[in-house]
Amino acid sequence: MKLNLKIWRQANKDAKGKMVDYPIDGIEPDMSFLEMMDVLNEGLITKGEEPVAFDHDCREGICGMCSMHINGRPHGPDDAVTTCQLHMRKFKDGETIHIEPWRAKAFPVLKDLIVDRSAFDRIIQAGGYVNVNTSGRTIDANAIPIPKVNADLAFEAATCIGCGACVAACKNASAMLFVSAKVSQLDLLPQGKVESDTRVLNMVAQMDKEGFGNCTNTGACEAECPKGISLTNIARMNRLYLGASLISEQ
Repeated sequence: MKLNLKIWRQANKDAKGKMVDYPIDGIEPDMSFLEMMDVLNEGLITKGEEPVAFDHDCREGICGMCSMHINGRPHGPDDAVTTCQLHMRKFKDGETIHIEPWRAKAFPVLKDLIVDRSAFDRIIQAGGYVNVNTSGRTIDANAIPIPKVNADLAFEAATCIGCGACVAACKNASAMLFVSAKVSQLDLLPQGKVESDTRVLNMVAQMDKEGFGNCTNTGACEAECPKGISLTNIARMNRLYLGASLISEQ
């Protein structure tokens, strides 16, 4: 396959970026998108040019690092996949592919296709945890009965990998799907009930502090989420937030 790549290049967070053309050939349809980027970078290094900086780690759709906006879609033109799971057979020979970083105020570009997603870490630090009883009279978690419906919903919410595709897909750059998934996975389980009120208040407050936009229920976040996190988590978080707000005012 021969392709024309239009890639966002930006030297650092303070530099002015621009789209740069990179023609490339010899790409096999069964290559992953990141393998194609590796081929590009090997060629650039051979020519003495600086390679394109991009995030990657597990390359198995687990870590959420491979955050690229490809032809107008987070993670590219396929459903329920991360960039590392996207294969070049999804593109046509001779096609032009536009590759950009996530675009959000709360995700500033560090270099080329790498953005700073530490805002997500700070939201988790604000309340994404449970207190653990270490008194010596602890109860094994497996001994606490949990309705299967709740266990399944908690597991589904916990599949969120924090890649940020929901933010990139949202016209408001909202992080509501991410935050609601983290709130839901804990609140649905008995161990998470202790901090339920403070968790949702603190995590939402931190989300707003980081500069993410508001949710307007367009559903783009769920549609582009590689793990299919449901919008029902946002509804659950809204209910929890309203209840916690009323209690805190008393």
